[in-house]
Amino acid sequence: MRRIATSIAVVTVVTTAAMAGAAPALAAHHTTATTSHTYYLSLGDSLAQGVQPNKSGVSVETNQGYPNQLFTALHLGNPTLKLVKLGCPGETTASMINGGICTYPAGSQLKQAAKFLASHRGRVQLVTIDIGANDLNPCLVLTNFKKIVACLNKVVPQVLTNLGNIMATLGAAGGSGTPPTIGMTYYDPLLAGWLQGTPAAKALAKQSAALAQAFGVALSNVYTKFGAKVADVFTAFQSTNFTKKVTLPAFGKVPLSVGLICSYTWQCAPPPVGPNIHANILGYGVIANTFLTTYLG
Repeated sequence: MRRIATSIAVVTVVTTAAMAGAAPALAAHHTTATTSHTYYLSLGDSLAQGVQPNKSGVSVETNQGYPNQLFTALHLGNPTLKLVKLGCPGETTASMINGGICTYPAGSQLKQAAKFLASHRGRVQLVTIDIGANDLNPCLVLTNFKKIVACLNKVVPQVLTNLGNIMATLGAAGGSGTPPTIGMTYYDPLLAGWLQGTPAAKALAKQSAALAQAFGVALSNVYTKFGAKVADVFTAFQSTNFTKKVTLPAFGKVPLSVGLICSYTWQCAPPPVGPNIHANILGYGVIANTFLTTYLG
């Protein structure tokens, strides 16, 4: 537990320091003079709305998510900046394009985002997006690894096609002044399955990390194809580190990847709050810092 606490303290200090020291560097990223508003546009699923469980275990939108924390850092260097969050809990790549989950005046999140970009050309400082994880849900409820892989092999190609369409639409809407865009890889909440303690559960946790890593690479390839940068949250959560051990009070020594998924999300929290796949405020801070360093890099 002491090692976990130390890791958390270090991450918190690093995140705070990076955000506090961002103002001078961010000055170079201003999109307009300080006499008019500029915007940070956040797109995606529940993570883009900062969803967390309340004390009853109900997932609710909060102002503690990575867009809010990233906005705080960006605002230091640009007092005219405003945050616009269009994320939709439960959103898939298909529903982002076609609508059907959240309500938007334009009909879908993508259409709303495209309309916003087209009407605010030259005034959007940054666009962030995380999308695709919910597309995989029908596969991830399966318990047989071979069936999971077979399911993903059918689903992922469509996810990548949809993501390509999303990125193309955003680029067209932004025109020649398309703002910097950063996509995101996902952390792996299934790592918490390691805590079941059985050899099969531990094996599945390792396999899930490998699949999440491959999915992140696939998403990254699409983002970079369209000129976007990638915030590698999968790596920031050290999702493949099964060598270093840390101690969790109720479970003893576990791999660092498992310890961090428990520290950064609600996945290991006891009922009724957990298990819940969403990041906690610390985890969202790590995600925000990953976006920030990517933006400044």
